[in-house]
Amino acid sequence: MRFQSSLLLVFLLFFSGMIDCYGDANSPRPNIIIILVDDMGFSDIGCYGGEIETPNLDKLASNGVRFTQFYNSGRCCPTRASLMTGLHPHQVGIGHMTEPPNQPLGIRGPYQGFLNNDCRTLAQVLGSTGYHTIMTGKWHLGHADQNNWPLQRGFQYFYGGISGAFNYFKPGGDRGITEGNTPVDTPDDWYATDAFTEKAIEYIDQATAKDDNPFFLYLAFNSPHWPLNAKWDDYSKYRGKYTAGWQEMANQRFKKQKEIGLFGEDVKQAPLQAPDWNKLSESERDRLDAVQAAYAGCIDNIDQNIGRLVTYLESKGELDNSLIFFLSDNGACQEGGILGQGDEEMVKNPPLETVAGVRQGLAWANASNTPFRLFKHFVHEGGACTPMIAHWPKGIPEKRNGSFNRQHAYLPDFMATCIDLSGAAYSKNLPSLAGNSLVRTLRNPKKATHIEPIFWEHEGNAAMRNGNLKLVREYEKPWELYDLAHDRTELLNLAELESNLLNDMVNQWEEWARPIGVAFPKRFNMYQFLREKKNQR
Repeated sequence: MRFQSSLLLVFLLFFSGMIDCYGDANSPRPNIIIILVDDMGFSDIGCYGGEIETPNLDKLASNGVRFTQFYNSGRCCPTRASLMTGLHPHQVGIGHMTEPPNQPLGIRGPYQGFLNNDCRTLAQVLGSTGYHTIMTGKWHLGHADQNNWPLQRGFQYFYGGISGAFNYFKPGGDRGITEGNTPVDTPDDWYATDAFTEKAIEYIDQATAKDDNPFFLYLAFNSPHWPLNAKWDDYSKYRGKYTAGWQEMANQRFKKQKEIGLFGEDVKQAPLQAPDWNKLSESERDRLDAVQAAYAGCIDNIDQNIGRLVTYLESKGELDNSLIFFLSDNGACQEGGILGQGDEEMVKNPPLETVAGVRQGLAWANASNTPFRLFKHFVHEGGACTPMIAHWPKGIPEKRNGSFNRQHAYLPDFMATCIDLSGAAYSKNLPSLAGNSLVRTLRNPKKATHIEPIFWEHEGNAAMRNGNLKLVREYEKPWELYDLAHDRTELLNLAELESNLLNDMVNQWEEWARPIGVAFPKRFNMYQFLREKKNQR
């Protein structure tokens, strides 16, 4: 009898643990929404320290979980490739960038520039279990061959841009807008962020009218990628708020980050790679205030549209059982020179049907990534660590609302999470998934998503994270080693002090990199590498 009682106790403990991990066994499968923004910095939104007004995102965070150590791939299309497939970008053909619009690179392999056939997308996997699959926004996973477009990769609905960057007001040329597989014109009052949200809502209405199956929405805003086509009212709201410069903005953000508990008192702010604001001319400072106001206006507008989506989900009774993720594809963007490009006149009268326009530039971008070093392209924390919010009232315990998740995780975890929640099967004939499910971590902050090492590489920028140790390098520069538990902003390089440990981690990184086809040029020049590959055909 005592033995039977013990078995019953074990069973009850096990069963209660399963409920804690996976929620009510009788609950329907959740809707899954991934909102990806483009080129937004770690500290830009309010709940991560920013002064930009983001009440809707802040509300999702206060009723959900904020990740403090979630990683992307440091660049736009490699991030999209990894997020969509649960694999590393090289494994699916986008180890560098996608092919330019209508310009196939003419090679095959890790750097071919479009998704290969050795992977499945989130839409294909979720669609196999009955999920409605919807995408609006920026695709950027292959342009020249329609077989690589969203409808051919598992999405039932698509509206957006197949290419990378495009104009927010009037896309044009080979960077236009497509619905399904058909290029479409945009009306005179069209605005990308609004249009992608409105279409997402329209598609959800159409899908949910068909049956009771859940939906998967991938809402991939092109904002705040250049050109920074802010609406005039959104821009005007921030004009004059950045006249004190980037260092003051970064200092205020870091102060707020500590006040809200994002970072402890032991964390140090990395120095900015930016000129002295006070040594710039008055006219230049005024122009730079306008540039950052345009950037802030774009993010404000993203938040407004997230508010519209959330309000719609509430009205349909879909919000509570919708798992919403929000993140950025890389850190803020330094492209455009140290001081960026454009001025107020370019905001007021933006060039249309072009991607020319306002660019944030390195100095503002570095401050947008406060308190970290570097920016887009790189896999130091400023390039690859993104704000990430998870909101799911029926799935995340209420006691966790407003909390921080300090376990590290990364893009390939989305596929494993979607499989976990949907009950989908993943083919054994495909490469093994690189990620782990986030469900346990969402339930319990002490549950690590990764006890094994995780890896990155882009354009020679490379990293490995093993627990709190991070190996990282910038292009052909020497490897660096940091203990992120005590040095979150990568200021104390342990490479010389821990040379044996460094060498062991470098060997592990190379053992990961070689089988998936990472290029090892002595001095890394990707475009030269691609030309050589093409000439070898």
